[in-house]
Amino acid sequence: MRHIISLLMENEAGALSRVAGLFSARGYNIESLSVAPTEDPTLSRMTLVTVGSDDVLEQVTKQLNKLIEVVKVLDLSDGNHIERELMLVKVRAIGADRDEIKRLADIFRGCIIDVSDKCYTIELTGTSAKLDAFLAAIEQGTVLETVRTGASGIGRGERILKA
Repeated sequence: MRHIISLLMENEAGALSRVAGLFSARGYNIESLSVAPTEDPTLSRMTLVTVGSDDVLEQVTKQLNKLIEVVKVLDLSDGNHIERELMLVKVRAIGADRDEIKRLADIFRGCIIDVSDKCYTIELTGTSAKLDAFLAAIEQGTVLETVRTGASGIGRGERILKA
C-alpha cells in the first residue's frame, strides 16, 4: 500500500539523514521526499511517500517517533487528505504539434512557462495520477525532460500536524 508520511522535526543538520536511514535500514524505498521549514523556523515538515505493508510501516513509524529530532509523525494515508505534486516537463513542439501540445496543457490545466522555437516547458500540478495521465497523453518521444517534486500533502479539515 502507498503511504504518505508527514512529520514535524527539528530544523537541524543531520536530522534528514537519520530519518532516511531508518527507511534504508529496513529495506524500504522512499519514492519521494520533500523537506522545508514551517511557520516556526525551528521546525521542518518532511513529507515522504513509500510503498509497503501496514505492519512494517507501523514499525517504521514507531522508530521515527523514538528519534530525538522528530516531534510528531502522521500517516496522511490513514485519513482524508489533500495531496499535490509539481511537474515541469519539457516537450518537443515543432510545427503543427505546437497547437496540440498547447491544447493538452490547457486540458490538464497546465501552464506553458517557457517557449523556444523547438520546445515548450509546461508546469503542471495535481495528483501523481493526473501527472502520469498527462505524460501518457503526450505523443511518445515528445517528452525531452521531466522534473517532479513528489507528493506534498496536508490533512483535510481540522486534521493538522502541530507540535
